[in-house]
Amino acid sequence: MILLSAMAYCHRRTAIVFTVTTLLSACASAPVDQIELMPAPDVYGDGLLNPLPETSPFDRIPYDGILFATDRSPATEEDPEQYYRNDRGQVVRLGLAEIQFGKKEFTWEFARRISMLKSRSEEYPVKILNVDEWGIMGSTIPYWFDVNLIGEDARPLDATDRFADAINAQLAVSRKKHVYIYVHGYKVVYENPVLVSAELWHFLGYDGAFIAYAWPSTPSRFAYIKDSDTAAGYARNLRLLLEFVAENTDAEEIHVIGYSNGTRLVTRALEQLALIHQDETADEIWQQLRLRNVILVGSDLDRGVFGSYMSDGLLNVSKHLSIYMSRHDKALGVSQFLTRRERLGQLWGGKGGEIHPLARQALIDYRDQLSFINVSDAEGSDTGNGHGYFRSSPWVSSDVLMTMYYGLTPEQRGLVEQEDLPIYTFPSDYISRLWSAIEKIDPVFAAAYRQLQASQAADDTP
Repeated sequence: MILLSAMAYCHRRTAIVFTVTTLLSACASAPVDQIELMPAPDVYGDGLLNPLPETSPFDRIPYDGILFATDRSPATEEDPEQYYRNDRGQVVRLGLAEIQFGKKEFTWEFARRISMLKSRSEEYPVKILNVDEWGIMGSTIPYWFDVNLIGEDARPLDATDRFADAINAQLAVSRKKHVYIYVHGYKVVYENPVLVSAELWHFLGYDGAFIAYAWPSTPSRFAYIKDSDTAAGYARNLRLLLEFVAENTDAEEIHVIGYSNGTRLVTRALEQLALIHQDETADEIWQQLRLRNVILVGSDLDRGVFGSYMSDGLLNVSKHLSIYMSRHDKALGVSQFLTRRERLGQLWGGKGGEIHPLARQALIDYRDQLSFINVSDAEGSDTGNGHGYFRSSPWVSSDVLMTMYYGLTPEQRGLVEQEDLPIYTFPSDYISRLWSAIEKIDPVFAAAYRQLQASQAADDTP
C-alpha cells in the first residue's frame, strides 16, 4: 500500500513537472531557423491598407537583410549552433542577417499580395540564409577587461561606426525616421528574434530601421531560472545599445518591443536609464534618448519589482509605456506558480488577485505615460497557451504596429476603458474604430477607406 501511494505521488509529481515545462516551453517558438509568417494584422484588411511598397523594398534598403545585436558568444565549428551559442558573451556583437521571405520562386508582387491575406492557402516561410557579423560595440567592453592582454590579431573589430552608418542610410530612405528594437522571451535560439523582427519589419512596410536584439537565452524547457537570471542581469548591454542608437543615429523616435521574459531585461534597462538621468526632467531625458513607445507583451516581470522600477523614475524614460495583459495567458500562470508572485502581464481579478487601491489610482494618475491593455477579448488572443498573442492575434498585432507607426493613443486606436478597471480593452468593432482613426491622419488610406464605405453602402441598397 505504501509502495502504491509512493508510486501515485511520483506519477502526480511527474505529471505536474511535465505540465509546467510544457506550458513554459510554449513561451517561444521551437528552436529552428525558420518560422511561418504570422497572420496579417486585421488593420490591413486584406490589402485595404497595405504598408508594403508596390516595388520590391530590397532595391532601396542599403543593406541586404536585417540588423542584429547580440551578447551571445559566437559559435565555433565544434558547436551544434550554426551562428551563435546559447551562452553569455561579454560584449555586444553587431551585424546583418540575410532573410528570405516566402519561397525563392515567389515574385514581389505575389509576396505583397499573399502576405496581406488573413488566411493563406499556401505556406509563407521566413528563414535565415546567412549571418554576417561586423564586429563588436566597443562601449560594451567591461572597464576591468584589459584589451592589451589580447594579441593585435585576436582583437575584435569595433563595428560601432559601421552599424550607425547602416541605420542612418536606411533612415535616409524612410518616410519615418524611426528605429525599432525587438527583445525576445525565454527558451529560444539566436535565430528566433531575428526572424520575428524580420516579419514585424515586413508588416511595417520596411520603413525605418529594425534591430533584432538576441540576448543569450537557452533552448531548454528546464532553463527558466537560468534565463530569468540572464534577462535581469544583462540589462546593461541593452541599455548601452539604446544609448548608442540615440547618440549616434538620426533616429527621431526609438521604439522597443519586449516579450515575455525579455521584458525583465527591458524594464531593468529602463530603470538603469532612469537612475542615470534622475536629476533631469522627463522632457530633458526625451531630448537625449528619444524613446517614444516601450511595449511589453506577456510580461513575465514581478508586479512588485515593476512598482520598484516606477519609484526609480522608469516612466520618465519613454514617452509612453504600454503593457498588454490577458486572462488566457497560461504560461504566466505557471510562472506565478513557480515564483509565487503575480506577473505584470496577468490580468487582475483572476489568480493574480484584486488590484490594490493605490495601484488603481496610479493607473488613473499616470495614464498619459502608462497604459495597461487587456487583450482577452481580442480575436485570436487565446490561441495555443495564450502567451504569443502579439503574433497570433490579428487585432493585437494591429494595435502594436499602429501604436509605433502612427503614434496613436489607446483611445485614438479605438480601445475603450474597461468598466471595472482603469485599463483598456478591445470592443467588438475595434477594427472599424481603428480605420476611422487612421482615416483622419493618412490621406492615402482615407481615399481607399471612403471608396470601401461607398461600395458597402451600394451593396446594402435594396
